[in-house]
This record gives sequence, structure tokens and C-alpha cells, in this order.
Amino acid sequence: MKKNLIFLSILTILIAVLAACGGGEEENSEKDSVTEVHIGYFPNMTHISSIVALEKGYFDEQFGDDIQIATSTFNDGSAFMEAMSTNSIDIGTVGPTPALNTYVKNPEHEIIAGAVNGGAVLVVGNDSGINSVEDLKGKKVAVPTFGSTQDVGLMKSLQEANLTASSTGNGDVTTIKQAPADTAALMLKGEIDAAATQEPWGVNIETNGNAKLLLDASEFAWGSESTNTVVTARKSFTSNNPEITKKALKAYTQAVDFINENPEEAIQLFLDHVKGLTGKELSKDEVTKAFARLSPTTDVKEDILKEMATISKDAGYISTDNIEGLVNLSYLEDALKE
Repeated sequence: MKKNLIFLSILTILIAVLAACGGGEEENSEKDSVTEVHIGYFPNMTHISSIVALEKGYFDEQFGDDIQIATSTFNDGSAFMEAMSTNSIDIGTVGPTPALNTYVKNPEHEIIAGAVNGGAVLVVGNDSGINSVEDLKGKKVAVPTFGSTQDVGLMKSLQEANLTASSTGNGDVTTIKQAPADTAALMLKGEIDAAATQEPWGVNIETNGNAKLLLDASEFAWGSESTNTVVTARKSFTSNNPEITKKALKAYTQAVDFINENPEEAIQLFLDHVKGLTGKELSKDEVTKAFARLSPTTDVKEDILKEMATISKDAGYISTDNIEGLVNLSYLEDALKE
């Protein structure tokens, strides 16, 4: 009897072990099994790494024939993050502030690489009488949207001049939400005094809005080293598709390398891509001037992101500046090793 009991116990353990192993194989088989990757980005110069990766076919090359690519474009970070939060996009480029603002409320995504540093400026009307940041007191400044990276960057520059900003008129400077494409017209009419914006819209406002640079990309907010655009992905996507995530990051890395080594061709790819999306032809001279104000890179300045979070909290956009776990560069590190 004892021998039978011992035999049954051993058999039970063996069955449990085999079942566990079988379950692991089934779980692993579900990883990297997607047939479509949905990529999001903006038709802006600061998203040039996404655009070049698409135009050069780097995503296709990395993913292979078994994975289809779907794309969505956005005009502001809030819309991008809403799409990511509702599983409408898997991965893409967005400003770090919308990414961290959403993360505090719903930590279901992560920043997995950088995309562009710099590329944001502060322009003022030629007839505004503004010649320094201190002169912005009592003025109206347009931002792409409240809580955007440029909005928070403006607050950073104002802090250094002991000024505050508010959309309700309670600060030294009043901020106004305005789509970058329409900002030059408002500047020309004198309805705003300045604009904190990303490229190529800074150059566009200078050229078409009777404006001038007050702070260029090396002076605005955290300067040319400031993380302006990042690669962000859903955690459920990255954790279930680690190899595909690394392949996506290889495509972004290829794009960054290509842009830095072939700037003129990259600019033309950007122009062609935007024309294909919008039907409008941007000025090559303006885009070339804007391109000189940014630096494509996969690096992420985490210390700057933490400061962005604190400014967002102080502005009332988020309840805490604790963004622990938002940045995960492990996939990028593995991709760069391969």
C-alpha cells in the first residue's frame, strides 16, 4: 500500500511539472504573435524619426512580411495618449509631458527611447516690444495645447525670469491654446504676443507671422539637450512582444542614424511625407532652417523628465510628480547590443 501511495505521489508531481512546462510553452507561443503593429506620430519636424523610418521602410524591414503596419497621425499629445490608453496605437512618438501626465493617471505605457532633442522655440511679434523674457509680463503666449511639452517648457523659461503663466489670467503671462498651423495668422493680427512651439512651426511663424526669435532651441526651456520627443509604447504591447519591440527600436535607431548622416535627403523625405498626408507643400527653406534647431537621438534625459513632472504638478496638470517606472530603456539597450 505504501509503495502504491509513493508511486502515486511521484506520478502526481511529474504530471504537475509537465503541465507547468507545457503551460510555459503555450504562454511563450503567445508572445510576439501579433500580425499588425499600429504606429502613431505627428506630422511635425520633431517626429522626423518616425517619418523617416516609415519612408525608408525600416519598420517593414525589421518586422518582415508577416506583420502589417498601420499608422495614425495626431496634432497634439493628449489625443495621442488617449489613443494609446484605449489600445488604438501600440507604439509611436509623442512629447514627454503628455506621456508623463497620462502615466500619473493611468500607468499603462512606458517611454522606451528618445527621438528628438531640442526643436522647440519661443517667438514674439516684431511689433510686440518684447526683447527679453521679462518683457512677457502681461502678454499673451500661444501654446499647442495646455500640458504640452512646449507649455511646460514655457513655464520653465518663465520661472528663470521669476514669472508665472496661467490660462485663466491669474499669472504674469496668459497662455492660449492654439494649433501651431494657425498661430502665424493670430500673430499677424496681433491677437497674441508670442508663441512657444515646436518646429517647423517656429520658422513658419517667423516667416508668415511678422515674428522673430526670442529664445532659440539652445535657449528655450532646457536648451538643445532637452528631450522634446520620445518613443512611447503600451506596456501590454512591449511585455507580450519583446522581440517586436526591439525590432521597432532598431527601425527608430536606423532612422536616427540616417537622418544624422543624410540631412538633406531626410528633409526631402519629410517634405514628401507631409505633402502626401496633407496635400500641402511646405517651404524647403523653412524646413531646412527648422531642421538645424533639433537633434535626432535615441537618448532620454531622465533628469529633465523629472523636472517636467514637477512643473506639471505645480501647474495643476497632475496630482503627483512621481513618475517612477515611466522610463524603461531595457528594450533599447538590448536592441543596440544586437
